[in-house]
Amino acid sequence: GIAVIRVSGHEAISVSEKVFIPVSGKKLSEVKSLTAVYGTVVSDGAAVDDGIAVVFRAPHSYTGENVVEISVHGGILLTETVLAAVFSAGAEPAGPGEFTKRAFLNGKIDLNGAEAVADVIDAVSRDGIILARSNINGTLSRKISKIASNITDLLADAYVTSDYPDEDLSDISDDDFISRASGIKNDVRSLLSSYSSGRAVTEGIKTAIVGTPNSGKSSLLNSLCGKDRAIVTDIPGTTRDTIEETVVAGRAVLRLADTAGIRETDDTVDKIGVERAKLAASDAELILCVVDGSRPLADDDLVMLDWLGKLSAGSDKKVVAVVNKKDLNSFNMPLLPNYFVRVIAISALTGEGLDVLKETVSDLFVNGEIDFSSDAVLSNARQAAAIENAEKYISNAIETLAHGSGRDIAALDLEAAHTALCETDGRATVSEITDRIFSRFCVGK
Repeated sequence: GIAVIRVSGHEAISVSEKVFIPVSGKKLSEVKSLTAVYGTVVSDGAAVDDGIAVVFRAPHSYTGENVVEISVHGGILLTETVLAAVFSAGAEPAGPGEFTKRAFLNGKIDLNGAEAVADVIDAVSRDGIILARSNINGTLSRKISKIASNITDLLADAYVTSDYPDEDLSDISDDDFISRASGIKNDVRSLLSSYSSGRAVTEGIKTAIVGTPNSGKSSLLNSLCGKDRAIVTDIPGTTRDTIEETVVAGRAVLRLADTAGIRETDDTVDKIGVERAKLAASDAELILCVVDGSRPLADDDLVMLDWLGKLSAGSDKKVVAVVNKKDLNSFNMPLLPNYFVRVIAISALTGEGLDVLKETVSDLFVNGEIDFSSDAVLSNARQAAAIENAEKYISNAIETLAHGSGRDIAALDLEAAHTALCETDGRATVSEITDRIFSRFCVGK
């Protein structure tokens, strides 16, 4: 019903007042900051709508620049007309993420917060929204800053003794150095361990539903989705291609792929479907193996289970057995291989056992002790890669000193760890360590 045209930049107010005329007779340039005014929107000298303009003067705006937000009625043609008028007045079309990018460049938000803005928009679960909002508010960045500060303190102690050996400025021993570095490493490792949970509620877990034909794979997909996403019949081979859907299971988000039934077949199209099913399972982190519990295991089941065992052997894949058709009188739990991390009995038709399945899957990927509203949690691969590099460099520093090499060499790795940490939120590291030395020690005495 409403469209909002946002204009940001040094000339935002002067550009916008060519398009928006307050009914008060004042110009937008005369309106106080953080004030909303009612007025008329004009295009080529003609009134095209009435609306509201809000003026934000730098630096008190989302981007840190002068910003005007003009709210008009949300018709497509009307919105395009107002946009064209704003462009004619001197504005340029914003690029993807332009306003958040300017907010970052102007120091209003860091990289973690900028990414969290996109996470809020893309969130499909309540936990995803809460985590994104927490990162916008700086929870993760504050944790990283604290760890980086501890590294800086340790580096300051290490360098001050080598740069000023005649001054009694620090009595840190190699054992103390290793102990403090180990404590920092534990903090980094703890933060890195949060990535599994963070990714599970933001990016989602790649999940493949596999099984033999007519075991109930598509019925399980439909039940998890809460709608008829896949065609379900009693004819074997109904699903011949992968069907993808995103669903929430407990606290985790699953990026589901329903696949063709895995079996030996001479049909050319079926063979393609089976290969795609195997490819989806190979690419998945979680595999839901659907087994028909209303009948004994058939040859196709045994072949499929053997293939799945070989696929999961030595990998980090989590394979859950979903024994379907619990609603039938002939249901019986089969004897299954021990590579399954969980075995859950369900009825995809009635929904019995689905809640247990969802909570089970959620517990496999989301740490139940994490509070996404207050705990520092990594939410994407870029952050995790930087933190993982930081852990590696800290480990190198500890190992270097433990083997009797110089503290200066160990300090180089700690500097690299500090840089890796600062990459997560885009902070500059120039002169931080030097400034910390002179602020904590009486070097000039």
